[in-house]
Amino acid sequence: MFEVTRKTRFSAAHFLRGYPGACARPHGHNWTLEVVIRAAHVDASGMVIDFLDLGKAIDAVVEKVDHRNLNDLPPFDEVNPTSENLAAWFHRELTARLEPLGVAPHRVRVWEMPDCSAAYWKE
Repeated sequence: MFEVTRKTRFSAAHFLRGYPGACARPHGHNWTLEVVIRAAHVDASGMVIDFLDLGKAIDAVVEKVDHRNLNDLPPFDEVNPTSENLAAWFHRELTARLEPLGVAPHRVRVWEMPDCSAAYWKE
């Protein structure tokens, strides 16, 4: 198996509805998004996916959340914008964007702090 990973960063605010603590108040993070693609084979050029193509797909999705209040954006206007829910949302969004390129995200990890992250993948 081959594995390709790309990371990016974005800034966004959020708050957690129903949370019994400080995170119920609006606050922000400098998030890190990590996307992992796995494949059994490489293409004729020796790549799973060109890093530039992967970066364009990631940038298009990150643009939707960068420097915004996540709670104002669907689906986070109804679903708490936790790291777990963000990871699943990024996975869905990237799956749709990468499908035409013949790949899909294996795992998406969202870091809200340098030592706190959540990941989502399909079994």
